[in-house]
Amino acid sequence: MVIGVPKEIKDNEYRVAIVPSGVKILTGYGHTILIQSKAGIGSGIPDEEYQAAGALIVPSAEEVFVKSDILIKVKEPLPQEYPLLRTGQVLFTFLHLASNRSLTEMLMGSGVVAIAYEAVQLEDGTLPILIPMSEIAGRMAPIMATFYLQESQGGSGVLVSGVPGVTSGKVTILGAGTVGQNAARIAVGLGARVVILDRDFRHLTHVDTMFDGRITTIASNENSIEEEVSSSDIVIGAVLIPGARAPFLVRKELISKMRKGSVIVDVSIDQGGCIETSRPTTHSKPIFGVEGVTHYCVVNMPGAFPRTSTFALCNVTIPYIVTLANLGWQGALKEDKGLARGLNVVDGKIAHPAVATAFGLKYEPFQ
Repeated sequence: MVIGVPKEIKDNEYRVAIVPSGVKILTGYGHTILIQSKAGIGSGIPDEEYQAAGALIVPSAEEVFVKSDILIKVKEPLPQEYPLLRTGQVLFTFLHLASNRSLTEMLMGSGVVAIAYEAVQLEDGTLPILIPMSEIAGRMAPIMATFYLQESQGGSGVLVSGVPGVTSGKVTILGAGTVGQNAARIAVGLGARVVILDRDFRHLTHVDTMFDGRITTIASNENSIEEEVSSSDIVIGAVLIPGARAPFLVRKELISKMRKGSVIVDVSIDQGGCIETSRPTTHSKPIFGVEGVTHYCVVNMPGAFPRTSTFALCNVTIPYIVTLANLGWQGALKEDKGLARGLNVVDGKIAHPAVATAFGLKYEPFQ
């Protein structure tokens, strides 16, 4: 198999889809790895390291796309990449299709086999490829929010740690999954008062045990969300329904009840966001204001720390890439049910139920 790795072109996206150790593993099975020149520079990996591991460096994205049987990326294809995809090619990357109809329709028309990192799911519900990026985004969320609480950044001027004699800031986290737990870890470390809401009492029990009661855990419902969000300095959206669009938990009218200069970090924005006023932003222009509340809604948050993110991502993707390359996509999906759950589009059809539901399209599972 020829496996291609183009340079990412999303705004300030410096991650890359493979590291030299992954190249060694794949070439050891006899596969050819094409990497676009300078694809790894943002993650601190020069072309020479890839060459030493056995990769072939090519000058353009076009060459990578045209020659590859399997195309591995970090983020979804952007419009300038659409014409480069071809029928029968396997695309393995983060897609988040449930919040992007135009990309979904393009993939259907392209004839590619699109497998989404975030939808690969084990029998117990674990999302093995999404987890490390969720850990990073979760840990980033309180840090970014704290930065934007500064008066100079348009914030309320609240120091979340407080000082002796002054109450610390309040951080409310919506969702007690991987993102929420990691956001809580950092927020507690910063000295904030932390409240976490979730509908799943198993998650709340786990969080209570993990933090030995240092975090307030609350059952999530309309009333509790309103009460906690309206009194918060920082709100972190950490909601995930695998493969589906995130539900709106915070409506626009609730934003007006928050303190001016408070900060929202909507980590769920990749799946459409769980705050009604959220819209996707970039690392170049990360924030916007609504009702005096700062919104940070960067869709590729882990891209801010590409060295860590790239190696963490490749740790979990390489076994799946090996399976795809060794068995072919059909053999791989039959062999690995978790990988099969990641299939989103094939032969112009929607193969994931949540994506089909999001757009009212027909769901046609892979047989």
